[in-house]
Amino acid sequence: MRLPCPSALRDRAVRLLAKRQASRGGSTRWRGAITLAAMAAPHLTVWYNTRCPVCDAGIHWQQSKLLAAVRAGAIAFKDINEQPDALAGYGASLEDVRRRLHATDEGGRLVVGADVAIAIWRLTPGERWLATLFGNRLALPFTRFFYDRFADLLFAWNKRKRRW
Repeated sequence: MRLPCPSALRDRAVRLLAKRQASRGGSTRWRGAITLAAMAAPHLTVWYNTRCPVCDAGIHWQQSKLLAAVRAGAIAFKDINEQPDALAGYGASLEDVRRRLHATDEGGRLVVGADVAIAIWRLTPGERWLATLFGNRLALPFTRFFYDRFADLLFAWNKRKRRW
C-alpha cells in the first residue's frame, strides 16, 4: 500500500478544515487550525544555478506556479551562485549544484537530481501526476538515468558557452 505524500495529506486537511469552517459560519476556532495546518507544510529549499539559462527559466516557470507555496514557506528557491558554499556541509560543491538540482528537505536531508524535480512536482498543483508517473518504483531508475544524461549535456553546453 502506498501512502500519500505529506503535501497531499496537508492539502486534504486544509480543505476539510475550510469546509468545517464554512459550515460553522466561519468560526475563528477553525481559522486557527487552517493556519496551523498550513504552517506544518513540508519545507523544501531548492538550490539551482541562475547562470544556466535553461535552469533559470525552468525554475522561474515552476516558481510562478508555486507562488502560494513560496509565500507559505513550503518551498524556497535559492541561487547557488549567491552562496557557493551553502551545501558544503553535505559534501556538495558549486560544480555539483551547477550540474544537477540540489535541495534540502524538512528533515535536513540532501535531495539531488531527478528526485528534486519529483519533490517539486509533488508540491505543484496540476503537476502531481508527473511525480506519480516519473517517481514510482518502476519508472524512477529510468527517470534518474535520463535526468542525469540531460543534466550532463546541459552542463557541458554551459561550460562551452563559458557561463562560469
